[in-house]
Amino acid sequence: MNFTRWSARLPGTQRRAAARTDQVALPDRQSEQPGSVPAARAEQLTDATRPVPAVDELPVREVLDRVPALVALVHGPDHRVAYVNDAYVAAFGPRPLGEPTREALPELDELGLLPLLDQVQRSGRPRTLKSRKAPDGRSYTFSCTPVTEGESPDGHGVLVFATDVTDHAEAAERLRASERRQRETAVTLQRSLLPQELEQPDDLRIAATYQPGGTEAAVGGDWYDVITLGGGRTALVIGDVMGRGVRAAAVMGQLRTAVRAYARLDLPPHEVLQLLDGLATEIDANQIATCVYAIHDPNEGRLVYASAGHLPILVRDESGVVLRADEPTGPPLGTGGWMHASGSIPLGPGSTAVLYTDGLVERRNEDLDEGIAALERALAGATGTPQVVCDRLVRSAGVTADHDDDVAVLVLQHPARTGPDGELFRNAALELLGGVEAAPRARAFASGVLTSWRFPADLHDLGVLAASELVANSLQHGIPPMRLRLRRTDRRLIIEVTDGDDHLPRRRRAEPGDESGRGIAIVATIASNWGSRRTPGGGKAVWCEFLLPKGAT
Repeated sequence: MNFTRWSARLPGTQRRAAARTDQVALPDRQSEQPGSVPAARAEQLTDATRPVPAVDELPVREVLDRVPALVALVHGPDHRVAYVNDAYVAAFGPRPLGEPTREALPELDELGLLPLLDQVQRSGRPRTLKSRKAPDGRSYTFSCTPVTEGESPDGHGVLVFATDVTDHAEAAERLRASERRQRETAVTLQRSLLPQELEQPDDLRIAATYQPGGTEAAVGGDWYDVITLGGGRTALVIGDVMGRGVRAAAVMGQLRTAVRAYARLDLPPHEVLQLLDGLATEIDANQIATCVYAIHDPNEGRLVYASAGHLPILVRDESGVVLRADEPTGPPLGTGGWMHASGSIPLGPGSTAVLYTDGLVERRNEDLDEGIAALERALAGATGTPQVVCDRLVRSAGVTADHDDDVAVLVLQHPARTGPDGELFRNAALELLGGVEAAPRARAFASGVLTSWRFPADLHDLGVLAASELVANSLQHGIPPMRLRLRRTDRRLIIEVTDGDDHLPRRRRAEPGDESGRGIAIVATIASNWGSRRTPGGGKAVWCEFLLPKGAT
């Protein structure tokens, strides 16, 4: 192979040669004109001064042999090897000339470079293949440039130029590994801060899912929680801390812990958000979060909620109609200076409610309302257990492992119980008019109800005693209207007394000479759990509950 002939055909060679010829001839033409001044450069040339050779005068083979990059020249339809430089030989060993590339340069075949050579030869345009790992263990970026001589197919060739980018590739891989470790740390922290196992209230069936963002997005601060308040009531929470990474997950953990602490105070939803708003400002004044806090009371058949800039709760009733809880909605947590308010939405037997974060419905170049409307349509057709509904909603939203945002979904159902299952969930209530006959009447009512529910004798007697003490406490310290309510589930007996006074009782130690102050202490001793809360519109409710033995169900 005449390499000199091929090098003369490399792109730009003829153009540069012509330009050099013009530059040499130019002084001669100027000297022929009358009055012309000889070029100063020509006057300074002497026998002692040797001109620097032009680029086109350099021996191509000598230059390419000394280039640290890998260079190979192939020609013809089967890419026969015309030349490899010393760097190429040092990397892959001697290569036979004149043989097809597939046999002579198997490393290029392994890298998938042969189709690229065909493409460059057909199109006459250069192509680049970035950062491929070669069999020698190093990474190269390959640039393929067409070279031509004549019209014959054998005159078409490709110059392969491979630059060693191993250091860059290893640095990029170390960076990717570091990012993966950081993301794994954030995901681990996030999952550890979420509930490891959801509480399952007596009257609700609940499922939840959390899907972290894909590998290109750091984990966010989405969270959810289910909190049993006692007395048959349940708090449900979902929120989203703005931002990503470990910081967002840490703030989320603090807010979730605070929500559980505030929930134990059994406050209305808007008061819980008011407390959270102040705490979010103290945690990080530059960090904001959205949150929905809702309470379900099976006696009321409604979901009472408050929202701090979060997306609306969706509820599908037993007929399949989907309702959207749009109002009221306040600003996100951490903004301060806002009085939150509570709203409510029906959640009777047979209903399904969905709480979710924006990763489920928000898409780039799409309106948020369109995403919520699509979720409404998906919920209208989603049936089955809460977990099945949860999975169907996530699939319908197109959430995959490489989704660009975190997704948290909380699904709760209030089953419509009938038949034998319905016998395990019963309610009975008595209005207390006051007077000396109220206490005996309450005891008789409680005794009759517990007998009809076929409770064992010891549980019957404890229930009657607890009802008597709660009623006596309400008669002494409360004001009308008063009500005694008994409720049973498949797991517990709940006794609750309400009155119009909002002063909450507290357990205290009664001295031997005291004639009162022992009622709440007695209830706290005999019951599995007890508590009190203020009711909407004024007044309070004092309750206690007893776990049922297995034989009672």
